[in-house]
Amino acid sequence: MDAIPLTPEDRAILDLECQTVAGHTCKVIVLDGPAPSLDDLRAHVATRLEEAPPLCWCLGGERDAPAWVPADDFDIERRIAAADVDGPLDRAGLALEVARLFEQRLDRDRPLWKIDVIPLEGDGAALVWRIHHALADGTAAMRFARTVLWDKVAAAPRPRPHEHAADDARRRAHLARFIEREFGETVRRSPFDGRIGTRREIAFASVELKPLHDAAKSLAGATVNDAVLTIVAGGVRRWLEEHHRTLGAIRLRVPVSLHREGDDAANRDSFFSLAVPVGEPDPVARLRAVHEATLARKTEHDAERLDSMFRDLAHLSPRLERLAERVEASPRRFALSVSNVPGPPGPVTILRAPVESLHSIAEIGHRHALRVGAVSFAGALEFAFCADPALVDDLGAMTAGLEEDAAALIAAAG
Repeated sequence: MDAIPLTPEDRAILDLECQTVAGHTCKVIVLDGPAPSLDDLRAHVATRLEEAPPLCWCLGGERDAPAWVPADDFDIERRIAAADVDGPLDRAGLALEVARLFEQRLDRDRPLWKIDVIPLEGDGAALVWRIHHALADGTAAMRFARTVLWDKVAAAPRPRPHEHAADDARRRAHLARFIEREFGETVRRSPFDGRIGTRREIAFASVELKPLHDAAKSLAGATVNDAVLTIVAGGVRRWLEEHHRTLGAIRLRVPVSLHREGDDAANRDSFFSLAVPVGEPDPVARLRAVHEATLARKTEHDAERLDSMFRDLAHLSPRLERLAERVEASPRRFALSVSNVPGPPGPVTILRAPVESLHSIAEIGHRHALRVGAVSFAGALEFAFCADPALVDDLGAMTAGLEEDAAALIAAAG
C-alpha cells in the first residue's frame, strides 16, 4: 500500500500525547470462563486482520508529515500478550491492573494497539485492549472489535443522516442561538481542575439499559443519553457531598459521533457542552433539565455546527483556530467529558467464551482530572471512570451515586 497521510484530527491527537496525557483509549472485555488460550486468541485475531488493515499499520513518513505505512515486522505475539500479574485477579485487582496498563504508552515504532490478557478468578479472563486514538475513536474501535474479536458480527445502531436548513436567514438565527448556548454561559472553577500527573485510577459501574431507557421516556420524554448525563451528574453530586465541596451546576462535554454509514474514518466526531444542575437532589427534576438542554442542542445540530466552525477557521486562520481550541479546552468551558458509544446490542462470544462485560476507558486531559465513558452492551450500560487519584480520589462514591440515581429513576417510573 502507499503511505496514507494522517488526517488533521489524527495528527492533533498525536500532538496531545505527552508525559501526563496518554493518547490511547482502552476497552476492557471480561470473558466468562473457561477463557481461550493465549495461542488460540492470537490465531483467532491473526486470521481476521486482513479485514482490518489499519491494525497492521504503523507511523511513518516525515516528522512534519506523518503517515500510516505497513508494519513490515508485524508480530501478533507482541500485539497480544499475557499481562505481568501474579495469578488470577478479582475485580478489585482487575481495576488496579487496568489502571497500571493505562498509564503506559504504546510504542510509536509499532502498530498502535495492544491486547493484554489478564487471568481472572473462576477461569475467566479480561482482555485489556489499548488502541491509540489516532488510529480509532470509540466508534471505529467498536468496528474493529466486531471485525477481529467477536465470533459473529453484532450489528450496532447506524448513525442517522442529518438534514440542515437551506435558508440563509434561518441559518444565521441558528448560529446566534448556538453561540449563546455554547459560549454565552459563565462557569465557575471546575472541581476537577488541576495539574494532572501520570497516575490513574479506574472504576466501573453497570446499569440495566431497558429499564433506564423506559424510565427516561416515561418521566420526561427523554432519551437514554439524557439519562446517562443525569446519573453521571448524580455520581459527581455524591462525590462532592462527601468531599464537602459546593454544589451547583457543572458543565459536561458530550462527544457526538459524526461517522456515517460505510465510512472508514479513524476519527470523525464533534461535541457540545451543557450545564447540568448537580445541586438538584431529585434525579427526575435533573433529568427533565438535562432533556430540555440536550433537545435544543440536537434539534439545531450544535455538534455539526461546531465541527463546521472549526473547519472553517482552519481554512481562514490557523492562528484563530488554535485560539478557539484553547478556549474550548479550558476547564472554565467544561468540567468533564462524558462519552456514550453503542456496543453490541446482544450477547457476543470470543472463541465461544461469552463476553460478560465491556467497558470503554477514555483518557483525562490537561486540567480535567476526571473522564467518564459509557458503552451499551447486551442489555446493559457499562460505565468506566478514569481519574488522576491525586486530584480525584474515592471513585467508589461516584459509581455508587450513579447506580443509586439510576435505581431512583427506574423506581420513580415504576
